[in-house]
Amino acid sequence: MTRRIRILLLSLLISFCFASGPATLPAQTSPAATPAPADSPTAAAPAAPIVEYTTSPEQYARAKTYSNTHYEHIFIGGLYGFLVLLVVLRWRLAPKFRSLAERVSSNRFVQLIIFAPLILLTIGVLQIPSDIWDESLARAYGLSVQAWGPWAKDWMLSQLTVVVVGTILVGVLYLVIRRSPRRWWFYFWLASIPILLALFFLQPIVLDPLYYTFTPLQTVQPALLSEMQKVTHRGGMDIPPDRMFVMNASSKTTSLNAYVTGFGASKRVVVWDTTIAKATVPETLFVFGHEMGHYVLLHIPKEITIDAVLILFLMYLAYRLSLWMLARWGAPWGIRDLEDWASLPVLIFVITLLVFFATPVFNGISRHFEHEADRYGLEVIHGIVDNPNQVAAQYFEKSGEENLADPDPSTFVKIWFFDHPTRPERVHFVATYNPWSNGGTPEYVK
Repeated sequence: MTRRIRILLLSLLISFCFASGPATLPAQTSPAATPAPADSPTAAAPAAPIVEYTTSPEQYARAKTYSNTHYEHIFIGGLYGFLVLLVVLRWRLAPKFRSLAERVSSNRFVQLIIFAPLILLTIGVLQIPSDIWDESLARAYGLSVQAWGPWAKDWMLSQLTVVVVGTILVGVLYLVIRRSPRRWWFYFWLASIPILLALFFLQPIVLDPLYYTFTPLQTVQPALLSEMQKVTHRGGMDIPPDRMFVMNASSKTTSLNAYVTGFGASKRVVVWDTTIAKATVPETLFVFGHEMGHYVLLHIPKEITIDAVLILFLMYLAYRLSLWMLARWGAPWGIRDLEDWASLPVLIFVITLLVFFATPVFNGISRHFEHEADRYGLEVIHGIVDNPNQVAAQYFEKSGEENLADPDPSTFVKIWFFDHPTRPERVHFVATYNPWSNGGTPEYVK
């Protein structure tokens, strides 16, 4: 499931208010897709069958070095984010912005549109060193070649989105806090659900085009479109050609992917041009089948529901913990009470802290659904491509090298950092999964 879905989870709806950095992906050198390889959908399997994930010694060392550094970035970046919030509280920036808003007007709506953008932009600007540090790492390892100018433009677009969505969420949050000081955590959680659905619907038609260009697949890759339609028909998912697009991911990333996004009138298929350039047609069909599986198997509503229930519990803990923090440090921080606009950094700090420690739980849920999507991807292309097991295994090896995937993550690293199965796990599974042998029956696509 693409990371866009994770952004739309209730936990990240809250974190979205203060997240900084552009909503972009690692970058790629070529600015446009090259023609797809001349593979037929029945291309022959590799001469040497793949059973386990393997890399050369040089690739292994490079991937391990990058992965370990990336993990350090995640932890240090998280700690830096908490430090930023503590600095905002210690310097009493939120009370200063609140006082400014109250001097301008006694109207709560006017106060909102003054206070929320100021505090959100302040936090975003203070996060810039961490954002630049992360982008520098990707550039150092060749995962990003996006120039700093376009990166800065994306960052500013991201901040604009944060201000718009964040201001709406802050307004809803303090409205329910004032109406129900003891049960606001439940009502805010409930009110966030339609916002979540609205974001999910608007993502492909409003947000994504801010960062990427989408071209109808039928105009640039009609042969690939024809093969993808075979997969959708076999899976019983009807997606018309005008809902299938190529995205110029190569302007920012070397990663390979294809996904299904949106729902109803906004639902569409997106294939990255990096995938078209570097993967064979059968490999692209597997990736597409995997992403289609999330929709056919209802993974998106299932995962959102499960995560939302967990977030409801975390929201209650946040309510209790924020009251304790305000009772202990509210006065020194210049915060009157929870209804005060200036309490926002406290709420962000508490909710982010709880979501941070719940990361292994959310990742475990995600890994389960991703594993089942791998299974579905194999089943849905069975009979459409020759030797789907080796096609999928070859794709995971190829994309693992491109993405510098960790070739041997520890158990702790897997639990804490991986929202997908590890690369060795995925290669082994797709290479050995064969429910058709000895008259067996596949799990999903009969």
